[in-house]
Amino acid sequence: PPVSMEETLEIYACMEAADESKRRGGAEVTLASVIEKARKEASQKLAILDTADNELTPEEKADGWQLLFNGRDYAGWKCNNGKEIASEIEDGSLMPYKSGGYLIMHEKPFGDFILKCDVKYVPGCNSGIFVRVGDPRDPVQTGIEVQVEDGDGTGMHDFGALYDLVATSKNASRKPGEWNTVTISCKGPIISVTVNGEPVSQINCDEWTEPGMRPDGSKHKFARAIKDFPRKGRIGFQDHGAKVWYKNVKVKEL
Repeated sequence: PPVSMEETLEIYACMEAADESKRRGGAEVTLASVIEKARKEASQKLAILDTADNELTPEEKADGWQLLFNGRDYAGWKCNNGKEIASEIEDGSLMPYKSGGYLIMHEKPFGDFILKCDVKYVPGCNSGIFVRVGDPRDPVQTGIEVQVEDGDGTGMHDFGALYDLVATSKNASRKPGEWNTVTISCKGPIISVTVNGEPVSQINCDEWTEPGMRPDGSKHKFARAIKDFPRKGRIGFQDHGAKVWYKNVKVKEL
């Protein structure tokens, strides 16, 4: 007889649990956790399919979300050096590559907020999402970067990491050419990152009290204490020499 959907899901769960256990070095993985993860991912994918790109859903509008990019032009956006953005919009997406600046930045500063966007990239890409940039002329030393990079690592320079500060707990990114959903929450000193529904990194800036040094005593590249970085600033997407696309850029102020 034909295999039912529930039986198919159970077979998939058994195979996925075995693979996940191997990835965790033999740790126990329950079928229930695998099935719940699969259902969650399916629900997220269906929700994306049901919503047009670069639009707010009725629920988002009611909840106070703002659409920062309309999918048609760069209204509200410029390069961090003040120049107009030179790169073309491709397939309804912002494209920082060859934009004419280090970042393409939104004109409005945000303090406490949730940012979500979708991003895809070419093989070998290195880009980043900057938040709370205080000085557009020096975004690296006045803003926090969430790393967007091709690869499967879990270091401080891998996808979802808080660049050069906090490593990602897992690499939840998808392959080059596939869309990833990134959510960044900034509330007071706490900045947290979720990739494709998976929490991957978090920092409490108040705990970073020494210039150029992490709380564990190891060194980082920033010239001042992270606790002294701006708590309000601009949002930007980095051009670091490879094609990368951003769409569905939405913010909810807290």
